[in-house]
Amino acid sequence: MIKKAIIPAAGFGTRGLPITKVLPKEMLPIGGRPAIDYIVEEAVKAGIEQILMIVSRTKNIIVDYYDRSLELETFLEQQNKQHLLDTIKVPNIKIYYTRQYYPKGLGHAVSLAKDFVGNEPFAILLPDEIYLSKEKNPLEELIDFYKNYKKNVIALQKVEEEHLKSYGVVKIEKREKGRLYKIYDIVEKPKKDPPSNLAVTGRYILKPNIFTFLDRTIPGVESEVQLTDAIKLMLQEEPAYGLEVDSERFDIGKEAEYINLVQKVYTLQTEEKVE
Repeated sequence: MIKKAIIPAAGFGTRGLPITKVLPKEMLPIGGRPAIDYIVEEAVKAGIEQILMIVSRTKNIIVDYYDRSLELETFLEQQNKQHLLDTIKVPNIKIYYTRQYYPKGLGHAVSLAKDFVGNEPFAILLPDEIYLSKEKNPLEELIDFYKNYKKNVIALQKVEEEHLKSYGVVKIEKREKGRLYKIYDIVEKPKKDPPSNLAVTGRYILKPNIFTFLDRTIPGVESEVQLTDAIKLMLQEEPAYGLEVDSERFDIGKEAEYINLVQKVYTLQTEEKVE
C-alpha cells in the first residue's frame, strides 16, 4: 500500500554546530551506524520499497554511505572478515536522491518529491527523530492505520508543556478511539496556550494532493515554505488524524537526547552480545 517514502535531509543542522559544519547530523554515530541508517531501517521494516532523500551539496557523505565500496568489500573478503562484510551491506531498498539547493523550509523540500511520489500516498520520515520500538515501529503503526481508513495520518507523542514551544502542536476535540485523534488544527511552536500536549513528531503518511496545498502555501519567515502550513490548508478540505505512537523517541538535535540514545543503543547491543 505505502511503498514510497521521503527523507528530507538538506538542512544545515544548526542545533548541532559546530560539529555539523563538517559532519551532517544525519551521520552522527549511534552504535557504530549513522543516525540516518536507523530511519532507513524503520522504512524497510515497514515495507517501503523506494526512498527519496532530499539532500544538499554538503551531504554527499550520505550518498557515499549507501553506495557500495567494491574495494573495501574485496579487501574484507580477502581477509576472511565476513562479520565486517555483513555490516556494510547496502539495504535492500531503492534509494534515490535530489538536491535542495537552498534550505527553503520542510514544505519546499517535500515539494521536490512531487514527481517521485506520483499519484500514490507516501510517507515522510524526519531524520532528527529516532525511535526505539519494542514491537511495531512508528511507520508500521501509521501504515496499519492507513490500510484501514485511507486517511492522512501523523505521528503524535505527549510532550511536557515547557517543551511544546519547540514543536507543532495539534488541536483536537476528542479522542476517536485508543491512541487515535482527529486533528482540527496545528499550531507551530506555540509560545503560550498550546492547544494540547500532543506534538507532531516526525512521521507522516499523506495523500499526494498535499502537493496542491504546498503550491498554495504562502512562504513565511525567511521565505520558507512549511509543511505545517500546507497541512493546515488541507484540513480545511479533508480530515487528518493523529496516532500517538507507542515507541521511545529521541530528538538527536538535542545533545542530551542524542547522548541518551547512544547509551541506550550501546546497552542493547551489549545485552545482545551476552545472550
